[in-house]
Amino acid sequence: MKKEIRVRCWIDVDSEKFFGLGRVELLDHVDKTGSIAKAAKSMGMSYKKAWEMVEDLNARGNKPYVVSRKGKKGGGAELTGTAKKVLTAYVKLKKDLDAVAKKHGNILKLV
Repeated sequence: MKKEIRVRCWIDVDSEKFFGLGRVELLDHVDKTGSIAKAAKSMGMSYKKAWEMVEDLNARGNKPYVVSRKGKKGGGAELTGTAKKVLTAYVKLKKDLDAVAKKHGNILKLV
């Protein structure tokens, strides 16, 4: 029997989920592909869902997270400095939380 402590973390704004692993993954894919559509496709997510997530981040965040640009061949998207700072901070937070969970792994012997 495999036992593990798993920690899930997200940020709420006005008591609504705002930022967590799903948006981390989406932003990471946007950063790598330069496109919301390509990011959505690589995640198996609809473009509409990805676009709604980006719109929500841009609307409810202190500053925009993704800037899109129009072009003759479909345009593209890029992360803002704010998005990159939030991603870096969130990844560090997640690593720290995982380390705390691992430190308290002795509880698994009691389960």
